Amino acid sequence: QVQLVESGGGLVQAGGSLRLSCAASGRTFSINAMAWFRQAPGKEREFVAAIGWISGTTLYADSVKGRFTMSRDNPKNTVYLQMNSLKPEDTAVYYCAAARVLRTTEPSYDYWGQGTQVTVSS
Repeated sequence: QVQLVESGGGLVQAGGSLRLSCAASGRTFSINAMAWFRQAPGKEREFVAAIGWISGTTLYADSVKGRFTMSRDNPKNTVYLQMNSLKPEDTAVYYCAAARVLRTTEPSYDYWGQGTQVTVSS
């Protein structure tokens, strides 16, 4: 099993920045990719960004390209999501996820964190 714990959410004004963190523990040797998904009220969960654990290859949803940056710290088993130029439509619960393969689709991810709330006020 792999445990994921997110942190860093909060309330920010439009145009502001936040950095989310996700720390992995347990059988982390089985992980080859980590990702962020988000779910806004009344909407389905959607892909935000993903990173290859070894390669460092990153994938982004079109809606966040140029504003969000995902990175990793392998020795700390931690990934980050730097979110800049935040918009009210970025308001959602953000979930960290881990998988064996780098993908953008939710079913590909086997392990999930509990989520952290991000609220962007206008």
